[in-house]
Amino acid sequence: MHGFMRGFTHRFRRRFRHRFWPAGKQVTLAQMPTGQSGVVVEIRGGHGLVSRLSALGIRPGKRITKVSSMLMRGPVAVQVGNTQLAIGFGMANRIIVELD
Repeated sequence: MHGFMRGFTHRFRRRFRHRFWPAGKQVTLAQMPTGQSGVVVEIRGGHGLVSRLSALGIRPGKRITKVSSMLMRGPVAVQVGNTQLAIGFGMANRIIVELD
């Protein structure tokens, strides 16, 4: 996308995201819009994935905010508490979040 359209699209999504993503809806972290926050409901994965995410502070019941993501299956930056971290797209696809 060119500079103007990228800025326009970003402002449009930020301004009208509540119309597209109603509160209480459950989505994966990868599907969540940038800047949106919610509560982790479930982690769909095995013991290794659950323990790794738990060590990073991502566990059911925790509030999480999506800071940024890449366009096509890149890493997803999130904020959990006062900590910002990046996780892979595959991991983000297995984290179910209930939007605020």
